[in-house]
Amino acid sequence: MILRERFCHHLPGKPFGVEAQYKNLMDLLKQTAVHGESNSVLIVGPRGAGKTMLLKSVLKELTEMKQVKENLLQVHLNGLLQTDDKIALKEVTRQLKLENVVGDKVFGSFAENLAFLLEALRKGSRSSSRPVLFILDEFDLFAHHRNQTLLYNLLDVAQSAQTPVAIVGLTCRLDVLELLEKRVKSRFSHRQIHLLNTFGFKEYVEIFQQQLTLPKEFPDGRFAQEWNQNIQSLCKDKTVEDILQKHFNSSKDFRSLHMLLMLTLSQVTVSNRNIGLTDLLAASRLCTMDSKANVLHGLSVLEFCLIIAMKHLNSIYEGEPFNFEMVYNEFQKFIQRRTHSMHNFEKPVILKAFEHLHQLELIKPMDGASTRTQKEYQLVKLLLDSSQIMDALQKYPHCPTEVQLWASSSLE
Repeated sequence: MILRERFCHHLPGKPFGVEAQYKNLMDLLKQTAVHGESNSVLIVGPRGAGKTMLLKSVLKELTEMKQVKENLLQVHLNGLLQTDDKIALKEVTRQLKLENVVGDKVFGSFAENLAFLLEALRKGSRSSSRPVLFILDEFDLFAHHRNQTLLYNLLDVAQSAQTPVAIVGLTCRLDVLELLEKRVKSRFSHRQIHLLNTFGFKEYVEIFQQQLTLPKEFPDGRFAQEWNQNIQSLCKDKTVEDILQKHFNSSKDFRSLHMLLMLTLSQVTVSNRNIGLTDLLAASRLCTMDSKANVLHGLSVLEFCLIIAMKHLNSIYEGEPFNFEMVYNEFQKFIQRRTHSMHNFEKPVILKAFEHLHQLELIKPMDGASTRTQKEYQLVKLLLDSSQIMDALQKYPHCPTEVQLWASSSLE
């Protein structure tokens, strides 16, 4: 446990291969934090590209400067949480610790309220005013607020140089500027920092090694040396390369790689001091685990039989939708022809099992299906493919042999 905590504490926080973007963002925020200049910028990139990591690493370096640490105020807003401007303003007041200053004051407008908050932070002249950094995560969602009042007033403050503010928006939408009203767009600086995962597999392996390598200043030097040697030999292993290639092909973002690394590191204990190939394989299996196939392992034998009946119907009718009666008839054929050990359930029991599969979202009703239709005749579609069913069947505990043979048999 201690080893994991130490390791996580020393994980490198700087994103890989974005030195130019890092310098650009650092210069912009330094202008606000040190020189009192107002700025606005958007960080744009797909999910998992490292937008938040880039911002956090810049802020970490910035707040290590004494002048910045004492003065810079940060306000973090998220479009998923602050769903309207009233909630956002309350959150700004809370994060700036100005609830007592505001008290029971009544403001005529949003702009007046925001101006009062920023005025309360002043310490004499504009040059000595405390700079405020506004971080708007899911920036595009703020553009859907009524009249875009929050964005307009924040950008208006930045442009009019009333108080030194920096507005940093994070979004995964490339067309985000098209969502802004004309008056908002005219006040935005149009600075954009783009993050794209353009690295190849060779760089991906380098990132893997870099993230796992312990720094020289790690408290236990002997352990760090032993650990780093193990990581180097691990990266040269052909099986490890194959695992990483599989992950790289499916998703090469930082988030999925970090998930793989954290699951691997969770195997580290006092007795198991180094990670090995088996740890990485286990973590890889967890990352690529099929959630729907896992649900199948918890089904009763009857429910699994209904899934197999649907699999056969899918093959017979080439993916066309089916209803409960068709599944029931297919199951009855199996009972009559193939088994003596399998109990023949009553129809209401089988219908209940069918409805349970619907609740588990393993089947879904067809769009536009009439609610007036009897549930036995409502058309549904199976949300599993044949390979998922067969893989789950192999791992299904105590599955009757006849059910396995039925599942793997040709069309009936």
